[in-house]
Amino acid sequence: MSAPLRVDWRAGVSLTGRVVKWLTVPMLFPLALALFYGRGLKALLPAIAVAFVVGWGLERLHSDPAAALGVREGFLMVALTWLLISVVGALPYIFEGHLTAYGATSTLRFPVNALFETMSGFTTTGSTVMGSIGFETHSRALMMWRQETQWLGGMGIVVLAVAILPELSVGGAQLMDAEAPGPGIEKLTPRIAETARALWGLYVALTVLEIVGLYGFHLLGMAPDMTLYNAVAHGFTTMPTGGFSPEARSIEAFTAIVQWFIIPFMIAAGMNFALFWHLWNRDFETVRSDVELRGYLGAIGVLTAITAGLLFTSPGVKALTGALEPSLRQAAFQIASIVTTTGYASMDFNIWGQHAKYVLLFAMFIGGSAGSTGGSIKVIRWVVILRSLRRELFTAVHPDAVRPVRLGSTVIDEDAIRGIYAFTLLYLVIFALGTLAILLVGVPGQEVSAFEATSAVAATLGNVGPGVGIVGPMNSFLPFPGISKLLMVFFMWVGRLEIFPVLVLLTHAYWRS
Repeated sequence: MSAPLRVDWRAGVSLTGRVVKWLTVPMLFPLALALFYGRGLKALLPAIAVAFVVGWGLERLHSDPAAALGVREGFLMVALTWLLISVVGALPYIFEGHLTAYGATSTLRFPVNALFETMSGFTTTGSTVMGSIGFETHSRALMMWRQETQWLGGMGIVVLAVAILPELSVGGAQLMDAEAPGPGIEKLTPRIAETARALWGLYVALTVLEIVGLYGFHLLGMAPDMTLYNAVAHGFTTMPTGGFSPEARSIEAFTAIVQWFIIPFMIAAGMNFALFWHLWNRDFETVRSDVELRGYLGAIGVLTAITAGLLFTSPGVKALTGALEPSLRQAAFQIASIVTTTGYASMDFNIWGQHAKYVLLFAMFIGGSAGSTGGSIKVIRWVVILRSLRRELFTAVHPDAVRPVRLGSTVIDEDAIRGIYAFTLLYLVIFALGTLAILLVGVPGQEVSAFEATSAVAATLGNVGPGVGIVGPMNSFLPFPGISKLLMVFFMWVGRLEIFPVLVLLTHAYWRS
């Protein structure tokens, strides 16, 4: 006789339904654009209706889900929420492709492609299955929904729910911890709901600041193509380190001053947002002494210098960049974009030399800071790993020494170190197996190199966006067969939630032990 279920799955699913129901509110913004531009209503109206009905129906499964919320229910709610909002969020793409004449050429009318695009959006990955024709085919309203999915996913769907739904405040800490990128989330205020609101407030403020700046360049005649629509669209995808753009050529479509302006916002988005809270409260010493921040900025600086040197000395690339400033700008932009996992492109780096592309591939595994909107492994984990390895080398010579691993004045708990090693090893195992699977499945009619498959998996698992070669910044993931796309949907999902909240659901111990 099997052991009874130890999870109140109805409570977890009910809370997921509540989030899905409230997803209809941000969908009203692209709906308003559809009314303004006269295109997109047929796609958005039925999608909003379905989202509300599905969310309302799931919410009815439990009368008081917040009261039954425990650690296990929290894992289920977080993992299921990210999966279900991606499924529901794909409906506008599918409806536009099937209900409108101009959508007949849309690659997103196919459910697998639509799910890939929305999972890439909400997880702020930025990988796309839209060919260049898709950017012209879809309505402006639908393209703004594509941008908005990244903005919603950047700071976190569940963090937003904790901030605005009072019934989640009791179990909000564990929900935010399960969803937050990095080893943990810093509690900035006495109440976790206030912390969630503070994080979202900083996020909104930085987004608005970028939008104002981008549109200001347009008004000054310094960025003719950076219209108000484009300013909002790129503000929605820079701060979440998302990388979607309504322009087929990404940030290459805009002037150099726009590219320089976006770089510091990408770097800011990859920082721990708690640092902005400390800055706001004039706690400059906490920011100055932050070990992770120094490592993060140092990594960006060193990789930018290396890449700029490679670009400036490469005859083929130098002919395109022209001089030191363009070489430095392209290097700084792409390194910031890849390290922070934003995924924008200021030029087609497929034309770069092989050494420069190796630097970009290496950068995909660094990631942003804990508590940022960035993906991948995260700087803090690499800092702890390097310091623990240095400790092991020391104790190999001095076996009787007791030498804890420190970050500043803080001693890192040994359990936390083991957890960091476990996560990093599991991440690399999934990456290796995923690369092998993508290579074995292949692409019909095309040869995929090991380097291209490696970059495709690194880009999706790390929520980076573009890779190299077939999945380069001016290409797309469209050529991959459906099974590979679904596998990469899984990579994006587990990568955004940092693996454990998803994989734990697949264990017997979670359900029965």
